[in-house]
Amino acid sequence: MCPALWTTTSIRPASATAASTDREGIPPVIADEAALAEVIAAFAAGSGPVAVDAERASGYRYGQRAYLVQLRRAGAGTALIDPVACPDLSGLGAALADTEWVLHAATQDLPCLREIGMVPTRLFDTELAGRLAGFPRVGLGAMVESVLGFVLEKGHSAVDWSTRPLPEPWLRYASLDVELLVDLRDALEKELDRQGKLEWALQEFDAIASAPPAEPRKDPWRRTSGMHKVRRRRQLAVVRELWQTRDRIAQRRDVSPGKVLSDAAIVEAALSMPANAHALAALSGFGHRMGRRQLEQWQSAVDRAKELSEAQLPAPGQPVTGPPPPRAWADKDPAAAARLATARAAVSALAERLSMPQENLITPDTVRRVCWEPPESVSADSVARALSGHGARPWQVELVTPVLVAALSA
Repeated sequence: MCPALWTTTSIRPASATAASTDREGIPPVIADEAALAEVIAAFAAGSGPVAVDAERASGYRYGQRAYLVQLRRAGAGTALIDPVACPDLSGLGAALADTEWVLHAATQDLPCLREIGMVPTRLFDTELAGRLAGFPRVGLGAMVESVLGFVLEKGHSAVDWSTRPLPEPWLRYASLDVELLVDLRDALEKELDRQGKLEWALQEFDAIASAPPAEPRKDPWRRTSGMHKVRRRRQLAVVRELWQTRDRIAQRRDVSPGKVLSDAAIVEAALSMPANAHALAALSGFGHRMGRRQLEQWQSAVDRAKELSEAQLPAPGQPVTGPPPPRAWADKDPAAAARLATARAAVSALAERLSMPQENLITPDTVRRVCWEPPESVSADSVARALSGHGARPWQVELVTPVLVAALSA
């Protein structure tokens, strides 16, 4: 039987009120080893789950390192830690190793937390819980307001968190991000249990906590915005040279690559193939307030691409693993295209009945792979094995197998 559908009116208070840190005030930022040791002791002695959040400087600095870490736990209160001044938080991570961590959109923060030695063994992701429970809006502010009836302060999520000292309004905002996370977690756990989805959520949380670090992306320059305009291999080489030059400069200066040179400028240069720095300066993104030395630096990258042999030029596209793009299925394999259309419709209908996004019920990539290369003998067992082989969790296998068996047998 499908779990009962959820509506916000079932647990939302009658009116929302502003959340504040008046109970304890804004805690001081921890920026030395002695203060950090006190925090570690306090949080180790605390009780219950620990709320964890991290602030990055996306769009301002190179990479995705953490510039502020916020924690809150019953018995310990709230702590704000400067990971620039205290770059090794492995002691804190070890002290909380057996504790459930509560994060919102965990996969966004876990990479930067891992860099400073904080790796959970158990977690509860309030954003993912909201998706599984059928919330239409799963941002932290929207969730806190819908579930708990509080309005979080807005306006500082996209600021430059590498700023020192951090302004008091920013620290207040950061403190509020963890103040209500455990309360939100408790309410969502009850709602998931009411809907019969709690075990599904726990399997998802375990999968996140046990996932290895992501492999470095191959040929990251191919993700340059506007790449679809670049068709010739020599032009692709220009994109690669400019992207790699920009990346080295950005890393050396510790600034966002987009602040060094825009993606649009890279693509413009690749399409125009300027003959010299003067021609380059006439292109959008290069002439405005750019000195001659900078122009020559970018032109050198263009010239390096021009001088490459044919064998050194990048291939038109990355090697494709798995099925081709679905738009090509009708020509390559009409039967597979028909299977995919049927399967997509069936999965979408099931997700709607369960009141959750389709991609949380089963990843679209998994559906494509099973439809492109279905088991030789379609049965509940063979389809379940195929789904498991592609990383589907047990709850997903149980729910999706019947609809895929029907789609593959149609």
